[in-house]
Order: sequence, then C-alpha cells, then structure tokens
Amino acid sequence: MGAIPKGQEELVAAFREGKIGALARAISRVEEGREEAFSLLETLQAPDADCWRTGITGPPGAGKSTLAAALARAWSEEGRRTALLAVDPSSEVTGGALLGDRIRMASALESDGVFVRSMASRGSLGGLGQAVGAAADLCASFGFHEVLLETVGVGQAETDVASQADLVVVVLHPRSGDGIQAMKAGLLETADLLLVNKSDTQGAEATARDLEGALDLVQDASSRPPVLCCSALDGGGMGEVLGALESLRENLSEGGALEDRRMARSLARAQCMVGDGLRRRAWAEGGLEARTRRLLDEGVLSDRAAGEVLEGALARLAEVPS
Repeated sequence: MGAIPKGQEELVAAFREGKIGALARAISRVEEGREEAFSLLETLQAPDADCWRTGITGPPGAGKSTLAAALARAWSEEGRRTALLAVDPSSEVTGGALLGDRIRMASALESDGVFVRSMASRGSLGGLGQAVGAAADLCASFGFHEVLLETVGVGQAETDVASQADLVVVVLHPRSGDGIQAMKAGLLETADLLLVNKSDTQGAEATARDLEGALDLVQDASSRPPVLCCSALDGGGMGEVLGALESLRENLSEGGALEDRRMARSLARAQCMVGDGLRRRAWAEGGLEARTRRLLDEGVLSDRAAGEVLEGALARLAEVPS
C-alpha cells in the first residue's frame, strides 16, 4: 500500500474500518479524476482481494437491471457481499448519471450486504467510464466478494464491458430482434453466458434456438457460451444461471485463463488512461488544436488536416528519448 495522501487520512481510516460512506467518498474521488485519486487508490487497494467481477450487458429493455438485482440478492443470501456498479448515460451538461436515483435497484438495496452505486458513463463509448475499473478495485479492497458491472446498453461499443470484467453475461429479450442485434454488435463473441430474459413471455425458447444457430456460424463447440432462458423478475431459471456462472468460474480458474483475463483487463485500462491523457494534453497544451485551426483556416479539409497534424505529432514523439 502507498503512503496516505495528504488530507485524506480520515477517509482512509474510515475506509479501513469498513464504513460504507468512506467507500462512496473514495469512489467519488476517482470518478471526479482528482489529482490525489491515484495515490488514494494505491493506498486503499488490496491486490490480493478475492473478488469476482461480472459484466452484464445487452440491448436496452432486456432486463439487465432486474437480472443484476436478482444476482445481487442471491449472492447476498449466500453470505457473499455484493457491490453493484450501474453505469448510466451521462448528462451532457453536468457529466452526472441521468439515472442516479436507481429506483429500479430498490429491491437489491433491501438485501443485506448489497452496495449499489450509479456511475456516469461520461461519454465512454462502451458505457464504461474510466473510473469504473478503479471503483471495482475499491469495492474489492473494501471486502466485497462480488462486483456486478451493469452497463447502459447502447449497441456495438457495449462490448467494452469485457475489458473490465472476469465474465460477461449478455442479456437479450425474446422475439425483439435482439439476436440479430447481438450478432451485429459483436456481443456473441464477447459473451461468456447468453441469457434470454423474460422467459415467461412468448418466444423465449425460439429466441434461444436462434441464438444457438447464430453461434454455429461464429464459434466452434469448444468455445461457445451457454444459452439459457430465465425470468429475473420472478426468479424462474435463476438457479440454472447461478450454476452456470459457478461452472464458468471453475473453468476459468483452471489453467491460468483467469490470470490472463485479468492481465488483459489491467492493460486495457492502462491503455485507455494513457490514450486519453495524451489526447487531452497534446490537443490543448501541445499545440495540436492551434495547428489544426491554422490548417482549416488555410482551406485544408478536416480529414487531411487531421492526418497532417497526426504525422507531425508522431514525428516529434519519435525524436523524444525513451
């Protein structure tokens, strides 16, 4: 653990005492991107924390929130402390989550040991803000056994959830064209488990068969995710869902596959942060914006101007000693 950042002693002490309000404040620090956030995270993080991260994604209206609440409730009843990080669309004005009240998560809140945090996507293409990975780290260090990452569900970019989770559950709606949408969005390749939710409605079994057929086209039998039907609202099929997740975890834990995924997750997060940091600093402070404006004023088309500015920046970067 790193040194306690100046002025954060009280927060760190409360966090280590297990006060849930301290966890919420720590997440706010990393979500706001404050200067001291990295030092705070380093101080609080427990690298050996035993915690599973499960991503829940899929098209809007498929019942992702209801499923997340059902999983959180089930794990809580088993004595497994669960944190649910729900990534919502961001306000264009404030950057805050538009669904911050999380009214639909009320049932999960009633379960002992369930911590629910609504976070803003802040324009992240996959519905996952950069702070979500850090928030999951904090939840693990706080002592949660399970972290659920429920995402906005905005289409192709939603596959980014795979970069933050150990396992990815894709939730679809019966007879709504979700199967075809999942193929177009690349969700079938991302999924470790495919769920047709709302199985009490007509068409669930047919949708599951369609998904099985779609999987025949994109994956071989050895790597195909299971396809299950469930009704998260009334609990139908949830026992099979929980069993499938446990089986998938056992398989991942054997042979180093889980360690590979977690290393890939760390690399993806670092790449995202480096890329965003470089873009912000180079654009504003490195003069790239001013150079682009000059080219546009000279009548150079946007695409051509972007290419010239990029080539110039790369040439300058190559001259910097490593």
